Amino acid sequence: MAQKGDLMTARPDIRVLDATIRDGGLVNNFMFTDDFINALYRANVKAGIDYMEFGYKASKELFDVNKFGKWKFCDEAAIREIVGDNNSDMKISVMADVGRCDYKKDILPREDSVIDMVRVATYVHQMPAAIEMIEDAKSKGYEVTCNIMAISNTQESDLDQALDMVAKSSADGIYIVDSYGALYPEQIRRIAEKYTEIAEANGKFVGMHAHNNQQLAFANTIEAAAQGVSLLDATMMGMGRGAGNCAMELLLSFLKNPKYNVFPVLKFIEEHMLPLKESGAVWGYDIPYLLTGRLNQHPSAAIDYIKSGETHYADFYTDLLDK
Repeated sequence: MAQKGDLMTARPDIRVLDATIRDGGLVNNFMFTDDFINALYRANVKAGIDYMEFGYKASKELFDVNKFGKWKFCDEAAIREIVGDNNSDMKISVMADVGRCDYKKDILPREDSVIDMVRVATYVHQMPAAIEMIEDAKSKGYEVTCNIMAISNTQESDLDQALDMVAKSSADGIYIVDSYGALYPEQIRRIAEKYTEIAEANGKFVGMHAHNNQQLAFANTIEAAAQGVSLLDATMMGMGRGAGNCAMELLLSFLKNPKYNVFPVLKFIEEHMLPLKESGAVWGYDIPYLLTGRLNQHPSAAIDYIKSGETHYADFYTDLLDK
């Protein structure tokens, strides 16, 4: 049962997932050093984080292994090099994109893997394939979520049909995903009510994954939590594709559960995120992301514009309006 309550109480059902490697990997093609990943793992354990997502289970047939770091593929041996048998209370997660992974062979039976949860990422038009992947991962013994992407750009009737399909599946959780960073807290409130009603009726939980195009990732995440959403995504310093995600340091500072400790997060940011920024990795709020978010468009145009070094924001906005 999803819980709601005042902001001064600790909700025991709330769990936090660190998606720094997975969403942050979209910034630098997953080219993280082993030292960075080891330190992130240790910091998350110390901070009381519930899940750490290591990256994608991407197909090596579709993606050139020479162009990406190993967390694009999350081989079992690579994860075990970091976590061993993961003798901690924190669970390990990976994401599997519909159409981009060879899940039948690359996702091992749970008893052969250190991974605990598989998050199936899908667009509404891919739902039949997503359901197949959900059932495959569930039959292998994993906790499974369905992350329906780009819902701000989806017909409500299509979303309702997709949610009905997930509700009837064996997925454990359903994610609200604001891929374009286009949604406002009042919209999140209504969406969260819809998702939690469906989830509760079918014995599932709801998660939240926000993007920061309009500087609302944190606000939208805590709004979702206030409506009973219980699995919350965040990343260190908000690192993620384009404008990035809800910042872990903000979220842990907000949550009242004493099991969470922001101090290891601050140390990790100081020792590893700041050097990563200084090395040239670019993410975070910027005017072009505001504009794609406001227009409910994919951030790819803004990413390219920022890389170009251009700052003619009015002209960029005019170009977006013509799309």
